[in-house]
Amino acid sequence: MLHTDILCVGRVKESFYRDAAAEYIKRLGAYTKLSIREVKDEKTPDKASEAETERILKLEGDRLKEGLDERALWLALAIEGKAYDSEGFAKLIGDAEGRGISRIQFIIGGSLGLAEEIKKKSTCISFSQLTFPHQLMRVILLEQLYRAQKILHGEPYHK
Repeated sequence: MLHTDILCVGRVKESFYRDAAAEYIKRLGAYTKLSIREVKDEKTPDKASEAETERILKLEGDRLKEGLDERALWLALAIEGKAYDSEGFAKLIGDAEGRGISRIQFIIGGSLGLAEEIKKKSTCISFSQLTFPHQLMRVILLEQLYRAQKILHGEPYHK
């Protein structure tokens, strides 16, 4: 069975996001071994300088790297990444399994995004050109992972 990890900066504080995430985590249990690892986010001052932004991204990136497995496929969520439709996203996951990859690790950055070092070592994917709060992005990712598994297994799922 595929192992799916979600590594993310920050915790989900709002109960409505936690409830939605919990529902998709429950549904995904039939298809993948799922783990979510949260790392501490840094306080970001308003109008942070470029140097401060880089410092924060590096600190958060270093925390994320602790949970990354060199043998896994790293998929970083980044606005500049490649966009997929739901079938294409399912194919990306299915093709990884077909190549013998047993672990996929999705990486979600904090409010400033992800460190360049992580993006350079990952396949960057984009869910939209829009900016989403990272807590909501986790729910969107979980829903799309569930949809992808339904597609891969030839099972119906609402459009």
